[in-house]
Amino acid sequence: MGAALLLALGLLAQSLGLSVGSPGPRKPSTLYPWRRAPTLGRVRRAWVIPPISVSENHKRLPYPLVQIKSDKQPLGSVIYSIQGPGVDEEPRGIFSIDRLTGKVFLNTVLDRERTDRFRLRAFALDLGGSTLEDPTELEIVVVDQNDNRPAFLQEAFSGRVLEGAVPGTFVTRAEATDADDPETDNAALRYSILQQGGPEFFSIDELTGEIRTVQVGLDREVVAVYNLTLQVADMSGDGLTATASAIISVDDINDNAPEFARDEFFMEAPEAVSGVDVGRLEVEDRDLPGSPNWVARFSILGGDPDGQFTIRTDPKTNEGVLSVMKPLDYESRELYQLTVLVQNEAPLQAAAPRAKRGQARVTVHVRDVNEAPVFQENPLRTSLAEGAPPGTPVATFSAQDPDTQQLQRLSYSKDYDPEDWLHVDGATGRVQTQRPPARPWVGLGVDAEPTAPPPAASPPRTATGTLSVEILEVNDHAPVLAPPPPGSLCSEPHQGAGLLLGATDEDLPPHGAPFHFQLSPRLPELGRNWSLSPVNVSHARLRLRHQLPEGLHRLSLLLRDSGQPPQQREQPLNVTVCRCGQDGACLPGAAALRAGGAGVSLGALVIMLASALLLLLLVLPVALRARMRRRSRGKGLLLGPQDDLRDNILNYDEQGGGEEDQDAYDIAQLRHPAELSALGVPLGRPPLRLDAPYGRVPHQASRAMPTSPADIADFIHDGLEAADSDPSVPPYDTALIYDYEGDGSVAGTLSSILSSLGDQDQDYDYLRDWGPRFARLADMYGHPWGSD
Repeated sequence: MGAALLLALGLLAQSLGLSVGSPGPRKPSTLYPWRRAPTLGRVRRAWVIPPISVSENHKRLPYPLVQIKSDKQPLGSVIYSIQGPGVDEEPRGIFSIDRLTGKVFLNTVLDRERTDRFRLRAFALDLGGSTLEDPTELEIVVVDQNDNRPAFLQEAFSGRVLEGAVPGTFVTRAEATDADDPETDNAALRYSILQQGGPEFFSIDELTGEIRTVQVGLDREVVAVYNLTLQVADMSGDGLTATASAIISVDDINDNAPEFARDEFFMEAPEAVSGVDVGRLEVEDRDLPGSPNWVARFSILGGDPDGQFTIRTDPKTNEGVLSVMKPLDYESRELYQLTVLVQNEAPLQAAAPRAKRGQARVTVHVRDVNEAPVFQENPLRTSLAEGAPPGTPVATFSAQDPDTQQLQRLSYSKDYDPEDWLHVDGATGRVQTQRPPARPWVGLGVDAEPTAPPPAASPPRTATGTLSVEILEVNDHAPVLAPPPPGSLCSEPHQGAGLLLGATDEDLPPHGAPFHFQLSPRLPELGRNWSLSPVNVSHARLRLRHQLPEGLHRLSLLLRDSGQPPQQREQPLNVTVCRCGQDGACLPGAAALRAGGAGVSLGALVIMLASALLLLLLVLPVALRARMRRRSRGKGLLLGPQDDLRDNILNYDEQGGGEEDQDAYDIAQLRHPAELSALGVPLGRPPLRLDAPYGRVPHQASRAMPTSPADIADFIHDGLEAADSDPSVPPYDTALIYDYEGDGSVAGTLSSILSSLGDQDQDYDYLRDWGPRFARLADMYGHPWGSD
């Protein structure tokens, strides 16, 4: 504060009689001593206000802390105030000031762990509110008291250490804190072990809290876990205290060797079996169960030169399980004495004591059982020639009984022979054929079993063997010409590529190809006219040596295979010689009948041709008749509009009225019915024929008029059938077949007689409408074109 501001520090300042200001008398003329005078003079030094200390947890309240005074105004004319945390800022209400005297008071209990100091600002104002002094800072420091106990960071600390660890081995570290001022003894912590529950194997550093071993002798098998009670105290160990626990686990090491429960074990194993357990070997180990220091491993040191036994470890009991890996044979060895060693999976510590029973003797007795017979060679492979007759020996498939002390007779039987082509002698095992085999490989199953086993050999045992017989191929087939039959050869040797001949053989290699083609030696003339040249192992080419007449030629070929001994066949061959063009193809009509190929005789060809001709003669009339019937039905009797020539057909076979009989036909009936209706032509019942006997005609049912050109043909056809089947009229050869024939002819007559009588009265121009056939008549008899 300024030099004119006086501070008194509580009762201490009053008792000491401290005052702030100049020791000499003050001149009343100096109103503002903190301001620099305009004249030269000495400036008063400002007071430095040290921090004001107050102890936490002080309970005599309100408690005066300090008093501030200003010398600018007389007492009672200065108003004092403070501001800052603890006054008008949170936490509020901790400090207050007397406005007239300037005394500052503590109103509540302080907690250093919550707030260790306060910074306030003090003000001095006159009664008018004007500032008399510059604001001065007040620092209030809360003095710490030992009001907080130390606390461990954990309720229980854990640590691990190997058994047998040397002194000074670090185990774990305990940590604690204290809320008091760390700069005072209130937070000066010290660690100690209150209790270990046994020998003092551990110690703790009082300053750092580190826990270490202090002596040898940690043995997991004696004590596996240690529980320590820890303490921490402040005031350098003389103040407030707190406790916690430390759990220290002793880790196992392989310091105990496994041992057998006894020195010797006795077991029994059956012969002729493998993969069976014989017995168990009990062991003891004090190390941690389930750890590599506890797991036992067994090995056979002696007594098993052929490796017929093996020992595995039971993971649950740590016992050794002895089993048979290879079948035992009672007849060769009845007793085994094994030397077995047991060790841990992990290596034993060097300082660990050696096991007293690390080895044991295991005696195994072999129990005799009835064994199955044994085939000396299984499967037995042999061979047999193809086509071997019944009764041919194949092999002797016999077995032996390994039970030398239980001699038994063996019997043999077939187990598998689907084709039943072999016979097995039940007493000796000899195998022979019953019939020729059908396949190149044959498999046979043979069973051997005792016939009369003694009681010790019960139940009887059966053995099954396999006999594999290879059927050897025999050259028993000669080659033949392969289809298709050969074609034709050109009559000129230089034309065409010749005739390619192929052969096949039912035998398998090496009794088949290559084939040898040869013209028959019995017919020397063949070699003069024909030649054969090989193409590959199965084909040859036939050629002419010189020109031969066209037609069918008969040849004879000799075919031979490559078997041992070779098989051959003489086979006829019919070849057609034809006249060929430049491309080597037969010209039409120049060759003999193609049907005379290889293997087809002339007589057979004639019979085939005659049969075909006879069949043609039988079928042809029927086809012609059907064709004529279809024509009579399908051919339209009416011509199309473009060919409507309006011919009036007069059949003079009918001895009627001659040319004057114009009632024979009504040309209007040839028109389409639709046209008749349009022209107004009456469609009624036709008049009776005058030439019918008794003037009667049978009643005919009325028929619907056709409505299309296709129906007109059916309509006319039905009329023809009705006229032909009418019994009331003579069988006139006439075409008067219509139900309605009309009353007259609109065309008139073309008779030459009538024409000569009335040429000039007739009008023949209408003939031009009948088409080009009648145009000439119109020119001859009609008016010239263009005449009036």
